[in-house]
Amino acid sequence: MAAPFPEIKSKNSLTCKHLTKELWDKYSAHETKTAKFTLAKCMACAVDYDDQGVGLYAGDWDSYRDFAEFFDLVIQEYHGISPESKHTSDMDAKKITGTVDPTAPVLSTRIRVGRNLDGFGLSPGISKEGRLEFEGLMKKAFAKLTGDLAGTYYPLVGMEESVRQQLVDDHFLFMSGDRNLKTAGMERNWPEGRGIFHNKDKTFLVWVNEEDQLRIISMEKGSDLKGVFERLSRGIAAVEESVKAESGKTFMIDPRYGYIHSCPTNLGTGMRASVHAKLPGWHAEGLVALKKRCEELDVQPRGTRGESGGHIDDTYDISNKHRLGYSEVELVQKLIDSINTIVKEDRELQIKHKVK
Repeated sequence: MAAPFPEIKSKNSLTCKHLTKELWDKYSAHETKTAKFTLAKCMACAVDYDDQGVGLYAGDWDSYRDFAEFFDLVIQEYHGISPESKHTSDMDAKKITGTVDPTAPVLSTRIRVGRNLDGFGLSPGISKEGRLEFEGLMKKAFAKLTGDLAGTYYPLVGMEESVRQQLVDDHFLFMSGDRNLKTAGMERNWPEGRGIFHNKDKTFLVWVNEEDQLRIISMEKGSDLKGVFERLSRGIAAVEESVKAESGKTFMIDPRYGYIHSCPTNLGTGMRASVHAKLPGWHAEGLVALKKRCEELDVQPRGTRGESGGHIDDTYDISNKHRLGYSEVELVQKLIDSINTIVKEDRELQIKHKVK
């Protein structure tokens, strides 16, 4: 029997827009097989808070399949894709042409992706036992990494204070307390089954059991986007190969929606490629103008303190706008080309505004 239709506080969310009483009555009594997840659990953030843009998380791969008639509406509008659209993944760094202008004032480069292993729930729905089993698989996988990818795994449980402080100082450590992650069920049994891996050079990093089972990150000082992407590609392949050898399982990937993530906004590549660049000309021109120009180039500007951290000086975080409908290679190429354009225009704006 269907539950009463919920009162959704986020009236402007895509969840509220697309959830009809007919869809609710069809799905509300259903539980997914892998994580026993319900539609009510998927949309808890939209129901509880009034500021959600999407307000929807998946508890497992089954959530996308079992509640497809509803999820598809949200996904297609958010990503701007058609019901017939297919996603193609391409991690071949050799296909990238050109580089970021070596004289560009780019301070650092970072690319991250999410990955989730088939057979387990996603972070909102994974069981305590599943999370610990997954962490155990990852410990074995990390131990097999070689060369510049080799490093150390640091579990959050029992972490020494000196290690914790170093990870904080390196801006590596992820914390508990995010309101959405809590409400969606991702911080249950904190901090068990969670940890951080990084290589010796601190250029290859993996978060275990945060918003996704894995957040895989490649980064370094300077502007070598192609090199950072190449290391990320090798790292992802090495981790998946090792996990598959250990468990027989592979990362979740769907022909329509690419790599499966807890949050539908990350479907597809799940990739955020970004650079921190000093843009004094655009800073003088104003944030509104920079946002408009970035929109035209299919990239996004942020402050260096994150999505809601604001802009404290003329250093900006510029990243790809899209996740789904474009391959990883296409998104990295677009970011390289866009940064070169933005830096060229910044030099012209410095002259216009007499920036010293």
